[in-house]
Order: sequence, then structure tokens, then C-alpha cells
Amino acid sequence: MKVLVAVKRVVDYNVKVRVKPDNSGVDLANVKMAMNPFCEIAVEEAVRLKEKGVVNEIVVVSIGPKACQEQIRTALALGADRGIHIETDAEIQSLQVAKLLKAVADKEQPNLIILGKQAIDSDNNQTGQMLAALAGMSQGTFASEVVIDGDKVNVTREVDGGMMTVSLTLPVVVTTDLRLNEPRYASLPNIMKAKKKPLESISPADLGVDVAPRLTIVKVEAPASRQAGIKVADVAELVNKLKNEAKVI
Repeated sequence: MKVLVAVKRVVDYNVKVRVKPDNSGVDLANVKMAMNPFCEIAVEEAVRLKEKGVVNEIVVVSIGPKACQEQIRTALALGADRGIHIETDAEIQSLQVAKLLKAVADKEQPNLIILGKQAIDSDNNQTGQMLAALAGMSQGTFASEVVIDGDKVNVTREVDGGMMTVSLTLPVVVTTDLRLNEPRYASLPNIMKAKKKPLESISPADLGVDVAPRLTIVKVEAPASRQAGIKVADVAELVNKLKNEAKVI
């Protein structure tokens, strides 16, 4: 079985981002970048399936500038077998990402495609669903457990009041939730070995996909500052403030 895993280069989740003075976006100058945390979970799940003997090959794909190869090499160090870099400096939006991944899937013919359910920069939560629709595949989203049984995949997700499991027939698109697993760290020997693993670089034009943006960002603003909390002397004062200031009771 072949697994295709998509990974995205994003601002490291430990970094406090700043909005550009002209409100056109987030300032990425000299900011530490990393693999999207949900994509790390996707890579980890693929590696675990390979360790169980279910998967034979893991192909990692990333889209963006040349620097994205850093995240592909990280995935290779974690256990992926080879990488595909779709190199472009253009702004790539969710639909274009889905189309590019669909083109790669047509070429690679994977049995399973695993993506993070969302990226922490755009927070759109739509690429996996778009990819499944474009590719005509079944989808299991927000996966907290993935069990492969023959040509079936049982995907479990949390829902209001419990858990829901769907049984899907391969090929399938799965998007990962935080509860699916805990990603491992790459060892130094594996980081060195990853440098020699194959990494193919192609362009969107090679895949015949138009990546012109369809959406225009009007304005980016930082969240409003939260007011500091206060201490109250007793319950009576608390009730008074909730009733007359917060007006929640």
C-alpha cells in the first residue's frame, strides 16, 4: 500500500506572530518556520502504519517556495521514503492546493492520502474535503483513530456526545485530529539518512494546474487585546458585576 502525506510549512506554533503595518498579512521576516502540527500527526500515522506492515511506501508532498524542502526532509527523517516538492513562490489557496494534490495523486495512485485537518496559519479546514471531492475518493475527517482492514479503513472521530466510526473503501482521504497520535522526534542518524532520500522538484505548470488566487485578502488585523481580570471581595459583588456590568445574568 502506498500512502501520500501532505505537509505544510507554517510559522512555528511557539512564535507570537505580528501583523504587518499595512494590514496586508502576517510579518514573516526572520520568523522561525516549522511543519504544521496537524501535518506532523499525519506523517506519524503513516509511519506507524508502515511499522505495522500495512504500508509499503510513504510519499511526502509539500507546496511552496524552495524552503519547503526543509519540512519534506524532516518528514523523510521521521520515516517517509521519498518527497515531492511542488515549487512556487505564488500564494497558494486551499482550492489550488487540493487541485495540485489531486494531480499528484493521479500520478502516484496512492491507496491512502493523509492530511492535517487544518493548517495553523490559515485555519481553513477545507483542503482535505476539497481533495476528496476532486479525486472522487471517500473521506474520513478529524480522525482520532485509523484502522486498516484489507481494502477497508475504519476512521473514528469525536462527535457531540461520543465517538463515530465510519467504514470506508480504499482509496481514501483522511484528515488528522490532535488526538490521533503523538509525533516522534527525528534522531540524528535518521536526519543524516534523510539527506540522501529522493526528493523530486516540480512546478504547478508541470502538473497542469493554474494556481492563480481566487480570493482576495481585504485586511488582516490582530485580535483585540483582552482586558485584565479583577478580584471581587464577596459573592454579592460578583453577582452585582455579572448583572450590571457584564449583563450575563
